Amino acid sequence: MGMDTRALSGRPLAVFVAVVFAVSSIFPLTAGLSKDAASFPKWWGTLDVAIAFLLAALAMVIMSLAGSNFSKQVEETTYRSYRVLLHGLIGMLVVFFLWGDRIVWKYCLVGLAWRAWLLLYGLPSWFTVICRGAATPPLTPRID
Repeated sequence: MGMDTRALSGRPLAVFVAVVFAVSSIFPLTAGLSKDAASFPKWWGTLDVAIAFLLAALAMVIMSLAGSNFSKQVEETTYRSYRVLLHGLIGMLVVFFLWGDRIVWKYCLVGLAWRAWLLLYGLPSWFTVICRGAATPPLTPRID
């Protein structure tokens, strides 16, 4: 039984999207931790917007590759991931209370919020594309 070459081509794309997501997240984090974001070079903001646009476009590609019918394994893996990622909300509250006065929220909150939304919204599609055609065991063990 041969694997679909179209499915195999999606896996490197999904890894690339994860890397672009991480790089894109550096921009609002750096701006929020900076004492003077206005002193950043002019290309900084342009590069931030360009990478964010690339990330949004890549997320749409991943979602179109995955379709809307998710396997039971993807649903279960996504659910488990959501349960872990929800702890990030509590983590953000801790950061806010402990270091909130050192963070310039107006420079980072919107950027971090839409990236978090994109992560959560696109996660089932990303899992579908990354797992499709993979010769590896499931992402998480089944608990019956």
